[in-house]
Amino acid sequence: RRVLNGRDPPRGPRSIAMALMTTRMMVRNGAECLGRSAPSLRSVLRCAPSQRATLASPGAPTQVRLGVGGAGRSMVSIRASSVTTTADTAAATSASAPFKRHERIAAIKGKDQGKSRVGDTVQLRGWVRTVRAQKDLSFIEVNDGSSLSGIQAVVNGDVPGREHLDAGDITTGAAVLIEGTVVESPGGKQAVEVAVESIKLIGGADASTFPLQKKRHTLEYLRGIAHLRPRTNTIGAVTRVRNQLAYATHTFFQQHGFQYVNTPIVTASDCEGAGEQFQVTTLINGIDAPSVASAQSNVASEADIAAAKAAAAEQGVVVKTLKDAKKEGEATKEEVDEAVAELLALKAKAESLENSSAAAAGGDIPRDAAGAVDYGKDFFGKPSYLTVSGQLNAEIYACAMRDVYTFGPTFRAENSNTSRHLAEFWMVEPELAFANLQDDMDCAEAYLKHCLTHVLEHCDEDLEFFEKNISKDNLRERLRGVATSDFARITYTEAVDHVLKAKKKFEFPVEWGCDLQSEHERYLTEEVFKNRPVIVRDYPKAVKAFYMRENDDGKTVAAMDVLVPKVGELIGGSQREERLEVMEGRMVEMGLEPEEYEWYMDLRRYGSVVHSGFGLGFERLILFCTGMDNIRDVIPYPRWPGNCT
Repeated sequence: RRVLNGRDPPRGPRSIAMALMTTRMMVRNGAECLGRSAPSLRSVLRCAPSQRATLASPGAPTQVRLGVGGAGRSMVSIRASSVTTTADTAAATSASAPFKRHERIAAIKGKDQGKSRVGDTVQLRGWVRTVRAQKDLSFIEVNDGSSLSGIQAVVNGDVPGREHLDAGDITTGAAVLIEGTVVESPGGKQAVEVAVESIKLIGGADASTFPLQKKRHTLEYLRGIAHLRPRTNTIGAVTRVRNQLAYATHTFFQQHGFQYVNTPIVTASDCEGAGEQFQVTTLINGIDAPSVASAQSNVASEADIAAAKAAAAEQGVVVKTLKDAKKEGEATKEEVDEAVAELLALKAKAESLENSSAAAAGGDIPRDAAGAVDYGKDFFGKPSYLTVSGQLNAEIYACAMRDVYTFGPTFRAENSNTSRHLAEFWMVEPELAFANLQDDMDCAEAYLKHCLTHVLEHCDEDLEFFEKNISKDNLRERLRGVATSDFARITYTEAVDHVLKAKKKFEFPVEWGCDLQSEHERYLTEEVFKNRPVIVRDYPKAVKAFYMRENDDGKTVAAMDVLVPKVGELIGGSQREERLEVMEGRMVEMGLEPEEYEWYMDLRRYGSVVHSGFGLGFERLILFCTGMDNIRDVIPYPRWPGNCT
C-alpha cells in the first residue's frame, strides 16, 4: 500500500510507473542479497494486472521508506515483498505433496470384494502364489500380504511381458508388477479378477529350490524358515491380527489419556524376584579366544598391522580405478568383482591382526579379593540383566504423570520348551495413579473388550480362516461373547472352593495357598462360568510378588488375574504397595535387598499415592484371538531354549 502525505496516491500513468520502478529497485536489491536475478521493469510492465499486483503486493517483511524526487519532496512508503524463484516453487510443491504408497490388494478389493472397482485400471505389486496355464489363458494369483486372499490376474493373448510366462520365469514366490483392468470373474471363487495388460517380472524365484511350494506345510517346518514363513496364509493372518491388536492397544490407552512410556531393556532390577533373567555382561568378551600364553605368542606387531592396512588401502584404490574403467567400458564386471574380493580379504586380515592383541589380553574374568566376579569392572559397573518387566520403571512415570503404559519386549531365561513359553515376548503394562484394585480390574476388562471388538471388526477374513483351519470351532462367537459379557469376579478362596468341588480329576491337586494352574483356570471360565471371562482377586501373598499391596487379613494381597476360555490367565495385575514400611518387610521376607531398590522405595517416601497396574502377555492375547496352539507361531521371530535364528 502506498501512502503519499497521508492521502490516497494519484492513480495516473506517471504514478503507476513510478511505483513500478521503485518496486523493481527493491526486488533487485533483495534478489542481489539472495544471489538471484530480479525481473526487468519491462517484464513487470508486460505482466498481467494480477501478476503486477503480485510483484508489488504487500508482504510481511519490514516497511521501507524511499524518497521520491528532491529534498523536501514527499516520501513513498512501500512494504517489501519476498522474491519467489522457480526453485522455491518446485520445492514448495514437493514439500506439500502428500505421501502416498501404491494401492494394495486389500484396498482394491475393499468391503465388496472389488465389485465397485470393475472397469478400473489397477497395478498389482506382490508375490506369486500360484500359476496355472491353459491353451490361451494363464492364471496368476498375486498376494501382497495386505489381505488373506490375493487377486487373480488373467493373461489372455500376447501382452507385454508375456515372454516371462512362456519361459517359465514367473513361478511361485516370484515378485511381479502387473497392470490391468478389474473385471467380473466368471468363476465362483472370487468376485473380480484382473485382465492383464502388461506384466513385469521384478524378482524371480527358482521353483526347484523355493521352500514354499503349493502344499500344506507344518508349522514346525515353517519355524525353521522364519525368513520366508510370513508369505504363508497362516503366518500372514497372524501378523495382520497382531498388527490390529497392537493398534487397538495404543488407541485404547491414548483415548483414555495415558502417556506411552518406553522402559529400559537392560536393567539392574529383578521385577518378579524369580531370578530367571538373562545376564548382560562384557566380562566374557574374548573369553573364547586362545589361552593367554598362546595368544601372546601370536600377537601381531604394529608394523605387521600397519602393512596390512596399507595393502588394503592400496587395493581400495585399485577397486575404485576398475569401477571407473568399467563405466567407460574398459573393464569387465568379473575384473571388478575379483578386485573387490581381494580387498575384502585384505581388510579381514588387517582386522584379524589388529584384534590379535585384544584376544591376547582377554581370557581372564576379573575377580575381587574374595574370588567373586568383580562386576565393578563390567560395562555397567554392576550385575545387569535383560528386563522381565517394565512395571517398576512405569510406576516412576505414573507417580509423576498419573496414567502411563509401556508396550515392549521382555525376556525370561526359563528353560521351558512348552507351547506356552517364550524366552522373548512382548508385554502391555499400564500403571494408574490414584487407582485401587477395583479401578485396575475395570481398566483390564475395558481394555480387553476394546481389543476384541476391534479385531472382530477389522480382521473378519483372517478370523474366518482361523475358524476353518486352526481352531475349527466357533472362534468369532467366542471372541464376541467375551467382548460383550460382563466379567465374573470372584476371590481366590471362592475359586479354590469351585475347583475342590469339581467332579473332574485334575493333573495338579489344588489347596488353599497354592497357585492356580492353567487347567484350574480353564475349568473356572469354561465350565463353572460357561465360557465367561473371570477375574480372580485376593491371592495368597506367598505366591505373589513383593510389590503387591498386602490386604488387612495379613494373608492375601490385592492381586487379580483375568481368565479367559481356551487360554486361562491372560492378564495379571495388582494394587501396588504404597506403604514404605510394609514393602520393606515384604522384601526382607522374600530375600530381596531393599538397598538395591532405593529408587523404587523413594516413590513411597516422596508423595506416595495409591496406584495399580497390570500386565498382559501380548502373544497370549494373539493366541486367544487366533486359536493358534503354539506361542512360537504368533511372534515374528520366536526365541526358545536352543533357538535364536
